[in-house]
Amino acid sequence: MVTKQMKGPSEDADLRRADSLAREIFSDVANKWALLIIETLGERTLRFTELRNEIEGISHKMLTQNLRMLERNGLVERNVHPTIPPRVEYTLNEPGRGLRATVDGMCDWTHRYLGHIEAARHRFDT
Repeated sequence: MVTKQMKGPSEDADLRRADSLAREIFSDVANKWALLIIETLGERTLRFTELRNEIEGISHKMLTQNLRMLERNGLVERNVHPTIPPRVEYTLNEPGRGLRATVDGMCDWTHRYLGHIEAARHRFDT
C-alpha cells in the first residue's frame, strides 16, 4: 500500500481528488469487511477468533488484512498479551468509535429501506 504525501489540509481532505489522503482513507474503510468488523467490535474487546466466529463468511486472510488496515489508520487498537500462546485482542479507539456511529447510521438506513430496495431489485430484475 502506498501512502500519499501530505500536500495541504484542504487538498488532503478533498474526496474528489484522486490523490487525496481522504480518498485513500475512505477507500480503505469503505469495504464490507471493514464495516462489519467495526460494527462487530462496537464497544467490546474481542480476540481474533471471536471476531472471525461472529462475522459469517470472512476468511482468516481478509480478517487479518482488514484488522491491519484499521490499525494502520488508527481506528483499532491491538493489544498483545505476553502469554503462551499469545493472546491478541482488538478494540475500537476514539476515532474508530466515531466511525462506528456512521456505520450504525448505515445499518439503520439499511433496515429502514430494505423492503424498498428489495422491491426495486425485483422490478429491475424482471
